[in-house]
Amino acid sequence: MGKEIGITVKKSEDFSEWYTQLVVKAELADYAPVKGLIVLRPDGYSIWESIKSSLDEKLSHTGHRNGFLPVLIPESLLGKEKDHFTGFNPEVFWVTRSGDGELGDKLALRPTSETLAYTMYAKWIRSWRDLPLKINFWNSALRAEIKATKPFLRTSEFLWQEGHTAHAERDEAEKEVIDILEIYKKTVENELAIPVITGKKSEKEKFVGAVYTLTMESLMPDGKALQMGTTHFLGQNFSKPFEVKYADKNNVENFVWQTSWGVSWRLIGGMIMVHGDDKGLVLPPRVAPIQVVIIPIYRSNEEKNMVLEKSREIKQELDNRKIRAHLDDRDQVTPGFKFNDWEMKGVPIRIELGPKDLEHDKVVFVRRHNQLKQEYPINIVVEIIIKELEKIHNDMFSDAQKILDERTVTLETYDDFKSELDKGMLIKAPICDNPSCEEKIKEETGADIRVIPDGCDDDDSKCIYCGDQSKIRPLFARGY
Repeated sequence: MGKEIGITVKKSEDFSEWYTQLVVKAELADYAPVKGLIVLRPDGYSIWESIKSSLDEKLSHTGHRNGFLPVLIPESLLGKEKDHFTGFNPEVFWVTRSGDGELGDKLALRPTSETLAYTMYAKWIRSWRDLPLKINFWNSALRAEIKATKPFLRTSEFLWQEGHTAHAERDEAEKEVIDILEIYKKTVENELAIPVITGKKSEKEKFVGAVYTLTMESLMPDGKALQMGTTHFLGQNFSKPFEVKYADKNNVENFVWQTSWGVSWRLIGGMIMVHGDDKGLVLPPRVAPIQVVIIPIYRSNEEKNMVLEKSREIKQELDNRKIRAHLDDRDQVTPGFKFNDWEMKGVPIRIELGPKDLEHDKVVFVRRHNQLKQEYPINIVVEIIIKELEKIHNDMFSDAQKILDERTVTLETYDDFKSELDKGMLIKAPICDNPSCEEKIKEETGADIRVIPDGCDDDDSKCIYCGDQSKIRPLFARGY
């Protein structure tokens, strides 16, 4: 496989270029004709469908149902919650014309759907019997990202889900925010093999319009943190301006308590960065579009018929066991080309089968994530694969957890903070409750408070910036 179709830079030397090449050359996505937009190719979409399916199953078990929202929102609606609108205004795409005519009320291409959803919720909710209302929407959202775009991580249109719930009781709404974050964490760790740290966002970094925001963060190999998903307790900040009210059992009218939450295809970007290597993608088995690829090796037609027959048998057995398998019987390329091609695409297990293997009733078995190559008897290969797919997931998660642990440090001084930050570390450091310290750290270093984990209260130390008594010891990093 020549350099023109392989990855031409090393992950450790030019992370950004490595990532971009990998996304395109592994055929997950490609650049659209409009700047800031990407086209999702079948393998990329298949991974998104796996994430969607996993989340849908968990959400349905907790009483959520799926719905759909249109993409256009009138400007008059966006303005109803002033802080929220002001926060999103710089990113909004506007539609001002319809054919040759000017529109009276400008229409926004949805940056997020709170204002639209809650206009509808105000129509649908009348009584305590209508609560809780728990709807999840699989949408795309549009935010003007024209300058520093990167596939899956920062694009002007992205796929995501956004949940919007309404509750009679504050406690129930706050429990929802915690429960959804736990569902997100399980999905990311159990499907994508990426360890995450959960907790609260700072006041400065919370979702605009929320009372508070919970977050799920992970550290990427280039030392930047990636926000993998967020859940927001909205309180009554939207129910009051949008008049989302219900009559309780005593027929007394009350405003509902609300939450919103979402993850996007940014999760795919995180998966690529955490697990990929210089040969291409390394896919966690549970989301891999193809889990096992079978590569027959032969020189003559006689060998071809014999090897292909056994290869098809193995594939059929795998199909019967619900393993996603593919037989690469292309004649126009060499086995070596196929090896490189499937390594680029990150297929977890490769089976090589030739005449000599058949002679000895064996197959060659290659794991993508660690390149380990072994031989196994043909008659037990399917059972081995089932066990190995589970082991590969666990090994990939453990490797990522080890890196996260090794790159998390606890510091006390600002000089050490700046030094370790430049090494790409996730830093536990004390800070006071003066918001200006957080702002100054961000201005001077580019790092912010990524997450405030539970149990990180610290009033025994000195603020890393001003030296006053600290209040918490959150996790700082530069971020995407």
